[in-house]
Amino acid sequence: MAQVIDHRGGVWSIAVPIPDNPLGHTLVHLLETDRGPVLIDTGWDDPDSWDTLVAGVAACGFAVTDLHGVLITHHHPDHHGLSAAVREASGAWIAMHAADTAVVRRTREAEPGSWLGFLTAKLTAAGAPEDHLAPLREARAKRHGAVRSGRPPALPDREISPGALLGLPGRRLRAIWTPGHTPGHVCLHLEEEHPGRGAQAAGGGPMAASGPGARFGRLFSGDHLLPGITPHVGLYEDPDDATVTDPLGDYLDSLERIGRLAPAEVLPAHQHAFTDAGGRVRELLAHHEERLAGLRTLLRDPLTPWQLAVAMEWNRPWAQIPYGSRNIAVSEAEAHLRHLVKLGHAEPVPGSGPTTYRAV
Repeated sequence: MAQVIDHRGGVWSIAVPIPDNPLGHTLVHLLETDRGPVLIDTGWDDPDSWDTLVAGVAACGFAVTDLHGVLITHHHPDHHGLSAAVREASGAWIAMHAADTAVVRRTREAEPGSWLGFLTAKLTAAGAPEDHLAPLREARAKRHGAVRSGRPPALPDREISPGALLGLPGRRLRAIWTPGHTPGHVCLHLEEEHPGRGAQAAGGGPMAASGPGARFGRLFSGDHLLPGITPHVGLYEDPDDATVTDPLGDYLDSLERIGRLAPAEVLPAHQHAFTDAGGRVRELLAHHEERLAGLRTLLRDPLTPWQLAVAMEWNRPWAQIPYGSRNIAVSEAEAHLRHLVKLGHAEPVPGSGPTTYRAV
């Protein structure tokens, strides 16, 4: 049975399971409009996830065929995975920020095995040991010449433009570009009076009082702002795009914008709704400031990105981190390194190979 929460005012959340993932589920939100319901994200492309989504839409009082559109906060498969199935079943349009649409397009056009080759080269440059690289080389050899299996991620029909009011009849939903977790991540601000204003909000605490500085509206935050999780911020990794970016800097800037927005309630894509957006933003900014300071201490002795990742604090010891998650950890270490270099707090050591970095 689908887990559905009625957030009132024509807003529901549906917990769509993510197979074999500790996050458990993605909170897909349904927003009622004068032209039919619109989904914010869709969930993972899996038969059980699809059945849960269909049952959840029904529990909200609609059929999948009623869906008018799909707004995607970002391209990751636990958010965008079922978009094609929704469009096939309903004819709904799909909208996404152009930066993430470009990632989807390149993913669809890439040759099988190209990502494995890119990842192997990237990890080699980061100083990964041979026992970590060998499985990647073997997997790439097996994939060489293979035909892509499964349904490719859906190409969106529409673009979500930063700052724009989206064309949803009867609703005021504004797009806020919040890069960091992905280059095209967006939050969506429902610029309408909260139906629970003056009462206890979901997640605890009263709605803010009216008047200057009052918190206003609800924010669909995707993965940008979560109540108890720090979202992954790694490099914007793409085999066909060598642009030097600063994802962590993007994320920190985006957090500050959301803090200034001060919504009355946040409806994230994981965990649960909460009210103190400003407090959560301050916690995350402090977390990253502390982490960057800790990395500068570690870099008193030159380290490769791999060595830095091994030395960093994670939610478990490095020896207990699964193979695939180590790749994610290295990407996060590199994102922090790149931000430190941009700030002038670290630099690559000339002539080192693989490249090592040191504090400045």
